[in-house]
This record gives sequence, structure tokens and C-alpha cells, in this order.
Amino acid sequence: MNPRVQYLSDQFAVAAQLGAADVPGVAAQGFRTLVNNRPDGEAMGQPVHADIEAAARAAGLHYVFLPVIPGAITPDEARAMKQVLTTAPGPILAFCRSGSRSANLYSLALQA
Repeated sequence: MNPRVQYLSDQFAVAAQLGAADVPGVAAQGFRTLVNNRPDGEAMGQPVHADIEAAARAAGLHYVFLPVIPGAITPDEARAMKQVLTTAPGPILAFCRSGSRSANLYSLALQA
């Protein structure tokens, strides 16, 4: 499966919730880093980050777990995302429930 992504720059895109089965599609689209911005246990039936991380590593992707709460992103979290943007191999795909919180975190990281 190829997840639908929204590019915010040539090196950064966001997507809605991904599962382990989606990771090969992420790699096939040329992404080199996968960032999970969704805390484990946020919703019933949500994939856990450890499973997604294992799939990402098996697909040769760099994986970052940077969970944030929608509407409550902290300056430290924005700085952590900025660090990812400057050090992780690109292109980068970040995901959360809908993609919105990842997009918001990206915007805040650019200002950090």
C-alpha cells in the first residue's frame, strides 16, 4: 500500500495514521526517515509505535518517535522536531492521526 502524503516542502511530507503494513510503501516512495508524532494509546485499535518502528527499521528507514498532544505542542517538542529536520536523512515523512499535528509541529520547528 502506498500511503497518501501531503508535501510541505521537497524534503518533508505528512500523512495520516500509518501501520506496520504501510511502511514498505513509505520506503517505496523514497522516504528515508519516518517520524511518528502520535502517542501510543491515543485511540483504541491504534498501531503501537514499537511495531511501526520494527517495520521501519526492517525497511531500512530511520525512525523517530516524537509523540505530541494536539493543541499542546511544547517549545521543547518543536526544538526536537527541528533537530530531526536538520539531522535525519531526507526526505522525511511524519504522521499522526490525520496529519494535521505533524504539519503544525513542522511549522513550529521552522520557527524554533
